[in-house]
This record gives sequence, C-alpha cells and structure tokens, in this order.
Amino acid sequence: MNDGLSEYVPVLVQIVMVAGLAVVILVASRIFGQRGKPGGIRDSAYECGVPSKGRIANRFAVKFYVVAMLFILFDIEIVFLIPWVLVFRDFIAAGIPILLPVLFFLTVLVIGLYYEYRKGALEWEK
Repeated sequence: MNDGLSEYVPVLVQIVMVAGLAVVILVASRIFGQRGKPGGIRDSAYECGVPSKGRIANRFAVKFYVVAMLFILFDIEIVFLIPWVLVFRDFIAAGIPILLPVLFFLTVLVIGLYYEYRKGALEWEK
C-alpha cells in the first residue's frame, strides 16, 4: 500500500469511526428514548427526556438577544487580546511597534462600550 493511497488511510479510518458513532447514537436514541418505547410520548416536543409543560415556544424579549449579542461581541474582543498579551514581549524584542495598534483597538472597544451604556443597552430593567 505504498502507492500514495496510504496517506488517506487515517482519513478513511476517521470517516468510518464517525459513521459508526452516528449509527450507535441513532440506535441508542431509538432504544432508550421515550419515542421508541410503547406508550412513549409521541408528536410532542422532546427535550432531555422530560415531558414539556405549558407552552412549547416561549417568547424571549428582544432585550435578551441584544445583551447576548453584546456579550458575544465583547467576549470575542477579549479573545483577540489574550494572544497579544502572550506575545507582547516577543514583539518588543523584535522591534515591532505593537502598542499603538492595540491601544487603538482598546479605545474603539471602550468607546463602543460607553456608547452601549449611554443607549441603555446594558440595563436589564428597561
């Protein structure tokens, strides 16, 4: 098997393992899930094996989504800062000016946070 196809063996093994895992999960769901049992819950919302009570689709306020998007936005910006902190000394040692671009990034971040605060987007009880 030295004809160049041996490089693809790990990919083939991974594909076979993923397909096998998918089949095992589907069979286990059918066997152990409530829908597979006689007298199980049918034609209803299924989540975590607990029968639902009340309305199926509860509405969330738009405020919830705004706060969630702001959290994700600022969380991602923090993720950009972590590598910068880890390699700051390497940039300084190499003579690469990195402080001003990062300060500009942080300034835009703080201005955006101040703007959201002034608009009331961070106040939950509004």
